[in-house]
Amino acid sequence: MFQKILYLLSVLLIPLLSSGQGHTTVSSAAPRLIVALVVEEMHPDYIERFWDKFGEDGFRRIYSKGFICANHHINNLVQRPTVGMATLATGTTPAHHGIVNDDWIDRLKKKEIDCVDDITYTTVGSTSKSGQRSPTRLMTPTLGDRLKLVTKGKSRVFSVAMNDYAAIFSAGHAADGAYWLDDKTGDLISSSFYLPSYPAWATEFNKFRLVDKYFATPWKTLKDQITYTESTESASLHETGFLGKYNAFPYDLLKLKKEAGGSYALLKSTPFANTYIKDFALQLIPKEQLGYDFVPDLLTLVFTSLDREGGNFGAFSVEMEDTYLRLDKEIAELLKYIENGYGTENVLFVLTSTSSISYHPDYLKEKLRMTTSLFNPESSVALLKSYLNLKYGEGDWVEKFSNQQLYLNHDLAAKKKLDLREIQSETARFMNQFEGIAYAKAAFEIESANFIGGPLAAFQNNFHIKRSGDVMIRFEDGWMPKDKYKQIDYSDNDQVPLVWYGAGIKKGTILRKTDATDVVPTICAFLGIAPPANTTGSVIEEILPK
Repeated sequence: MFQKILYLLSVLLIPLLSSGQGHTTVSSAAPRLIVALVVEEMHPDYIERFWDKFGEDGFRRIYSKGFICANHHINNLVQRPTVGMATLATGTTPAHHGIVNDDWIDRLKKKEIDCVDDITYTTVGSTSKSGQRSPTRLMTPTLGDRLKLVTKGKSRVFSVAMNDYAAIFSAGHAADGAYWLDDKTGDLISSSFYLPSYPAWATEFNKFRLVDKYFATPWKTLKDQITYTESTESASLHETGFLGKYNAFPYDLLKLKKEAGGSYALLKSTPFANTYIKDFALQLIPKEQLGYDFVPDLLTLVFTSLDREGGNFGAFSVEMEDTYLRLDKEIAELLKYIENGYGTENVLFVLTSTSSISYHPDYLKEKLRMTTSLFNPESSVALLKSYLNLKYGEGDWVEKFSNQQLYLNHDLAAKKKLDLREIQSETARFMNQFEGIAYAKAAFEIESANFIGGPLAAFQNNFHIKRSGDVMIRFEDGWMPKDKYKQIDYSDNDQVPLVWYGAGIKKGTILRKTDATDVVPTICAFLGIAPPANTTGSVIEEILPK
């Protein structure tokens, strides 16, 4: 009932579009609104696999009427949603935008740095500290920043996501608003970096407490589970499930939330997170008057695919299939609302992802007879430490090993008057001996060599001299790291979907390889403006109006 009320209110608030054109340098034929639909960890196979189960107005509408880039990739070494989102939003690689991982060691400050944490700002929308975030560590401008610059601030730029990094990096530095979930309160919040105070309309939205209504309803399959023939039973997928023990429908979300310590973060691993994003967007669009004039506005909506629990269920799980069948309905509602309000020709939709999901090594081994397995980072680092102690003397040689980046103790090397490059080289050589590691490269090698176009190009794309580790690692295809004491969210799949729809886009498909860095320059070309100066991607010319 509450969702229907919100929908009706938002539809009634869309006015007739203004007939006056704002003074900008953007092409007069540019769409009034750009809507980026970003689905985290979306495997391209999902569309074909679930095609017959989708309705006509969601994914099928976009794919059947849009332009498909069928061989689209994110050529980063570290396939983290944080890194991927920064790459997608800026049109360049981590070597330029600086987001090399979720966190890294700052050598000057001698401490670990989170990619978005920033205590100089306060939370807007709640009393928690979950809004002490900013994009200050993002070193290059985003598409939204470019729009703001070109239109002298007239373009409106917003983002909505479950996770802070997704909202922040997609919004950029100059955005009018970025919203994400407060894990403690369940509200959608922001940072004082973007907003001096929380908007009245968003306060009213949070008062509806839709989040509590989602938790009050058990998660059951949308359709009869016997019809989920594209999925596989949990036992054969080696699924550990929610909290490492629940892997069968229905799910009592209130019980799971209580066992998880009362955190609302659990919502991100359910399909209702996407419902929350959609409901909020239906209020944001009219309240912030997106697309109401001829100056193009940008809205990025970031949806989740089971979030942190994705690794506990997997690509073939019933949970994943149900998530996408429900997401299909949310996207259909958004498309109907926006297209009815503005006209398809006035809106450019871009559907893509910032990362993909890998198939579990045990599944690949059993079903495809591939030589894959799990890699134990804890054991490998323990052996590395012993080796370095024997070779260079006792000491705490390894400061951090996270998401394929290994940081060595620079102060210890200096104290012992040792050549850091030699220690990097010995560390890489030692790590290369482990089964499951395809390449381990020392930082000085990545910095000085030219890997462009080769199998090691991803190392160079992901390397930043001030933030990356001393040794970077790539696992063999199909291998996956699994720590004994903590869950590791890892993917070796860099292929993600990319589909363009609306605004005069002609139906079509290309099979040539495209990259996530191509999205920003292509949108800029579509608008008739130059891309940000640091963009390294290329324009996908096939989608441009002839």
